[in-house]
Amino acid sequence: MTIAASRPVTAVRHTAAVPSAPVRELDGVTRTAVVGPLALEAGGKLPEVTLAYETWGTLDADGGNAVLIQHALTGSAHAARGDSDEDGWWDGLIGPGRTIDTDRFFVVSINIVGGCNGSTGPASPAPDGRPWGSRFPFITLRDAAAAEARLADRLGIRQWFAVVGGSMGGARALEWAATFPERVRKCAVIAVGAHSTAEQIALAQAQTLAIRQDPDFRDGDYYDGAAPESGLALARRIAHISYRSEAELEARFSRKAQDGEQPLNAASLAERGRYQVESYLDHQGAKLVRRFDANSYIALTEALMSHDVGRGRGGVEAALADSPVEFFIAAVETDRLYLPVQSAVLAAALPGEVPVHHIASAIGHDGFLTEAEQLGALLKRTLFS
Repeated sequence: MTIAASRPVTAVRHTAAVPSAPVRELDGVTRTAVVGPLALEAGGKLPEVTLAYETWGTLDADGGNAVLIQHALTGSAHAARGDSDEDGWWDGLIGPGRTIDTDRFFVVSINIVGGCNGSTGPASPAPDGRPWGSRFPFITLRDAAAAEARLADRLGIRQWFAVVGGSMGGARALEWAATFPERVRKCAVIAVGAHSTAEQIALAQAQTLAIRQDPDFRDGDYYDGAAPESGLALARRIAHISYRSEAELEARFSRKAQDGEQPLNAASLAERGRYQVESYLDHQGAKLVRRFDANSYIALTEALMSHDVGRGRGGVEAALADSPVEFFIAAVETDRLYLPVQSAVLAAALPGEVPVHHIASAIGHDGFLTEAEQLGALLKRTLFS
């Protein structure tokens, strides 16, 4: 799939056709599959959807050893290194001999529709050959699950042994379990609740407005000119504050000035130097601008804003009351974006007695990524025992 953009977008490392029968492919190398047209929950339609995905391990003859890994908001399908030369974002969990053992399981990670890492998204060509841009339809996590189910069909996977994800990936995993309960044996929902709260929506709106108010945004049709990099970087700054705990930021930076800069010694506001925490946020914004598309950030943020597993199903409890899925629920103790109490509310809505596992971390929300060893031990004692 060609991605049209005015700046480099994370490239698909290798592209190949989906195999007609389960065979061993290179681990951790991106491939793409066309899964057809997709009618969307909000009323729009994509005439053709391409999904980028990566796999690790070998699918059993009966297809029963498949595990789906769902990435978070600005993640990609590259969850583990495998045969590639690039570290994965969950290397500590996935690989030979690790909790999600690729000698035992066939692991799949799919780049979400609406993204910018090989799947159909706003930067992709529309039927007229121009990037979708402002014309890209509104998508939900339920739409993403529907598209991913088609890819599972293509890969010969009738039921996942487990679907696992954190943050937006956890919301995607939960949506899979609610939409296709017969296709999910086990489900790990980590660092996210059953629906987006008012505060989470408010934080998300501030991020999307930061992009939309960038003069270069041009209502989303910026692919023939400068990209809205300032707006995207500001959105990332806002988000990253919620990804880290107050205590972690204070311990790392306190009120220290950035090296060579003077926050309190300047003739004018324009000449003021930065505190270290400001430099850190600037760095986080600049990193994201180099690898992510602003329209995709909006599309996926709004999909997460719409997250509500009980929508159209009579509420959360009704949606999950008769679920045959075995659930694993975990929260990061210091998470101030998705509070642990929201994981507890989700667990209480599930059938039976489902405990909430706690990830001890000073980091905050990002602890679901940084504490892979601790999370792996919890998963190994439960879902992957």
